[in-house]
Amino acid sequence: IGVTKGHGFKGVTSRWHTKKLPRKTHKGLRKVACIGAWHPSRIQYTVPRAGQKGYHHRTEINKKIYRIGEGYKMKDGKLVKNNAATDYDLADKSINPMGGFPHYGEVKQDFIMLKGCCIGPKKRVLTLRKSLLTHTKKRALEVVNLKFIDTTSKFGHGRFQTPQEKASFMGPLKKDRKE
Repeated sequence: IGVTKGHGFKGVTSRWHTKKLPRKTHKGLRKVACIGAWHPSRIQYTVPRAGQKGYHHRTEINKKIYRIGEGYKMKDGKLVKNNAATDYDLADKSINPMGGFPHYGEVKQDFIMLKGCCIGPKKRVLTLRKSLLTHTKKRALEVVNLKFIDTTSKFGHGRFQTPQEKASFMGPLKKDRKE
């Protein structure tokens, strides 16, 4: 349950995806050509009109939880960031991709990894609840066991999983040189 990404006050072409009128139309072409008959002399609610687009309360169903992970924690006086390791990939790496998540940054607190997309922009509050439907499909009931979590950069063509892997491949870089 969440609130969708807001787009402000929009016309009918953007809001309802109506057909644009021909190029030579008088007084604009991003309009609805006919908003109804003469009688009844009221506009029906089904006719597309301009108005608010987005920032609407919506509920999505069938979200699958892949992992409930814990954030960075102190252990024996050291900061432990190893929260992306799996049974198959034992690399000591954080859940954050290299360079952080675009428009978010680094996840330092506890987190939930979901399958698919979420409503709204980054950092918008979501409410998760138990499903009101009883799931019977095999796909919904299967136990998820992650083999690998990709932590390459999500900004550009990411190649490296960890900064150590990048440093070992690239060698000493000019920007890291001590003056």
